[in-house]
Amino acid sequence: MDPFADTLRRLREAFSSGRTRPAEFRAAQLKALRRFLQENKQLLQEALPPSISVFEADLSELILCQNEVDLALRNLPTWMKDEPVTKNLFMQLDSAFIRKEPFGLVLIIAPWNYPVNLTLVPLVGALAAGNCVVLKPSELSKGTEKVLAEVLPQYLDQSSPEPGAVIIQRKHFQRTAGLLGCGRVAIRAARPSPVPAAPTVLVDVRETELVMQEEIFGPILPIVNVRSLDEAIEFINRREKPLALYAFSNSNQVVTQMLDRTSSGIFGGNQGFLHLILPSLPLGGVGNSGMGRYHGKFSFDTFSHHRAVLLAPLGLEKLNELHYPPYTDLKQQMIGWALGSHGCTLL
Repeated sequence: MDPFADTLRRLREAFSSGRTRPAEFRAAQLKALRRFLQENKQLLQEALPPSISVFEADLSELILCQNEVDLALRNLPTWMKDEPVTKNLFMQLDSAFIRKEPFGLVLIIAPWNYPVNLTLVPLVGALAAGNCVVLKPSELSKGTEKVLAEVLPQYLDQSSPEPGAVIIQRKHFQRTAGLLGCGRVAIRAARPSPVPAAPTVLVDVRETELVMQEEIFGPILPIVNVRSLDEAIEFINRREKPLALYAFSNSNQVVTQMLDRTSSGIFGGNQGFLHLILPSLPLGGVGNSGMGRYHGKFSFDTFSHHRAVLLAPLGLEKLNELHYPPYTDLKQQMIGWALGSHGCTLL
């Protein structure tokens, strides 16, 4: 039997048993993840590429993950509560709310550029939402992958003899090298040994070249010259929506036009990636750059099914006759009035 298929079966059985749903189980997993981060801080720092300083590792990787865990633990009861919704007069005696349910077994595939942050921050949301998780860190970040594969499962509930709540798969690929043949290399930095491609700036890039056809997800910056702001905006809008769009200008009007006339997963005006440190801002794409959002409660919501619930009280079936045919003139008038907008917001 395929060992992965057997592990997935065990995970689905664990979820079906209901063990991941209680708030106590979810909180226990989050606390275990917090212990993993605290007790393996140095191990994780050493696993990151040597080009990343200890301070940069703490700021962009470990502290943000720790903050996400703490935020989820503080707010988990509130996030899990049924969410009442407003009702019209037709449904005033019913109970209407949204219940957040876990999807079940979810898959998280992480990129290499923030190998700890972009692996564990979504994991926080998935665990808080009550799911079982298949976790695939980037195989290009060898050190981080090894730590997550060998150490993290010792902390989380395993659901089976396999590393059940979290399993790691390795499938090697490298595609950035093929992009370096586009345009002309203007700047290329020294390549640290663990990095598959050195930071590179390309100029004289043609729109039809491979590097301009899809998200690069590598340390390569192609530069395309345009004649005006309108041409830049048109260039952006005739492609798939980007994961991130950054506008740098001495003119506030230029930044505002870029924001108003384009669409992207995230937008930064005269600001880089610092949106990562705000859990109140969602991180995620739109269209081909990905769907869904994470950070803080956004992670919880992404990994939850928002189930619409309407409950009718018992013993009032006589009143419900208004719902059913035959629809006399009086019934139609009453239903029309009840469904109209009367400013009623009773819950």
